[in-house]
Amino acid sequence: MWVEDSFVVDSPSRFHQKALQWAQQFDEICFFNSHGIDDEWSNFDVSLAVKAQTTFVSDDVDTFSKIQQFVNLHADAPIIPGFFSYDLKNEIEDLKSRHVDHLGFPRALFFIPEIVIQIKGSRVCITAPDPSLIFNQIQETSFAVSTPSVFQGPVRQRWSKEAYLKAFTRMQRHIQQGDIYEVNLCQEFYADNVKIDPLHVYQRLSQVSPTPFSCFFKIKEKYILCASPERFLAKRKELLISQPIKGTAKRGATATEDQAQIAALLDSKKEIAENVMIVDLVRNDLTRSAVKGTVKADRLFEIQTFQQVHQMVSTITCQKHEQTTDLQAIKNTFPAGSMTGAPKIAAMKLCDEIESARRGIYSGSIGYFAGPDCFDFNVVIRTLLYNSSTSYLSFHTGGAITNQAIGEQEYAECLLKAKGILQALDTTLT
Repeated sequence: MWVEDSFVVDSPSRFHQKALQWAQQFDEICFFNSHGIDDEWSNFDVSLAVKAQTTFVSDDVDTFSKIQQFVNLHADAPIIPGFFSYDLKNEIEDLKSRHVDHLGFPRALFFIPEIVIQIKGSRVCITAPDPSLIFNQIQETSFAVSTPSVFQGPVRQRWSKEAYLKAFTRMQRHIQQGDIYEVNLCQEFYADNVKIDPLHVYQRLSQVSPTPFSCFFKIKEKYILCASPERFLAKRKELLISQPIKGTAKRGATATEDQAQIAALLDSKKEIAENVMIVDLVRNDLTRSAVKGTVKADRLFEIQTFQQVHQMVSTITCQKHEQTTDLQAIKNTFPAGSMTGAPKIAAMKLCDEIESARRGIYSGSIGYFAGPDCFDFNVVIRTLLYNSSTSYLSFHTGGAITNQAIGEQEYAECLLKAKGILQALDTTLT
């Protein structure tokens, strides 16, 4: 069914751009781009999977075990891409999502691609019925200059600033009462009755906000345009890796200002406390899947610098217990603690009660399975969701609230995190 062949190209960047353009003919596309921001666990610079041979779509019942069955059934597939919606929390715990679903994405979806293209350095590996045919088709694709988006905007906020501050105060009151001690409060930005060119917007987003877990995902009329900087959970052999982000600072106008911002971030008791709380939450989640005594916080409070922001990242690892399946390990840690708060269940209940919109794919995860020794999933943040059949467009931003947090500063952080998507859309807020 699949044949694998390798090719060498002079310009990997140009080739992958042409490949993504060539891929638009298919109903199913999953494109990952690390933008050269790799680490010791990176398997490729770019990966493109297209044309589903078969697809798993959640029916909202026992989703994780059914995905495990799907993955086991197709163990010979070179890669199995897909996503988990944040709403899967309702299957894991006694939780609900009370807000209207404007986008219509399923709770989870994975597909077996007919064609897989992966690039590492100048080498292109194609797995397909006829790899040479695919390579030649992509080489012959005319690389079109991106046309301006037809999006007319502007984007609206589901909350006014006053409404956000009111919700912030409610959350902080729960912290003061001891119901929770940290929570990620999110707000939606949206536009309806709009048309965009999803590929063009994704290309713009990649230019203004290149990140290591970037993804373009298309399932027929539904699109996920993702510029995530955060790894949720990965597996390499029996090693599980989680890298939560908690702590944000804006970029400086100069190198000196950048260093000052980084120093202030590392000196912030509030940001360090947020990061420590999430590290503890992730360690606790991983313990449920780990060989006893193997959970480790390998690296704490590392600063990663992106085009829009500086972020504080910690790395937690463990050895997966042999009796724990891959999907059980994912379920035991889902959703990402950096997007919920602590205690996790109480924080999620309050988020659904106080937030004004359904998160859906936002705060969920996109990634892939690749054989028995490997999976890798991001955290869906800095992400635009679009349904072309309903002409609805949406994205969320959020930030951690502790007892030390200041509402005005948290609101400003939400707007900072929205900056890249607004630039990609070439629009403003109203």
